[in-house]
Amino acid sequence: MRNYVPIDKEEIPQRFQMDLAEETFTFEFNYNESADFFTVDLYDAAGNILVYGEKLVLGIPLWADIVNPHLPGPSLVPLDESGKEDRITYENFGVSVFLYIDDVSSEEGESDVV
Repeated sequence: MRNYVPIDKEEIPQRFQMDLAEETFTFEFNYNESADFFTVDLYDAAGNILVYGEKLVLGIPLWADIVNPHLPGPSLVPLDESGKEDRITYENFGVSVFLYIDDVSSEEGESDVV
């Protein structure tokens, strides 16, 4: 079973800390109601912004086009494992679309998230 980042869309904007690859990061998720999409801001443990306003796109790893050695090691990928969705919407996020942690250690059950 894959691990995913537990995001409660009803609590957005939602900000929380999470450990990935033995580092602590702060995530802040936001929702753009007029365009029906989600974004995430990423901060390091000291509170410095690493990525601002990254749009969640189905099947595309977060910050895949950003070169920064301070970004989390494992990939975070929004996926619909049922294969029914073609984009992330408010209706399907957290129902059939989840932000999965694509990491070998998470597959071995070593992750601290759901």
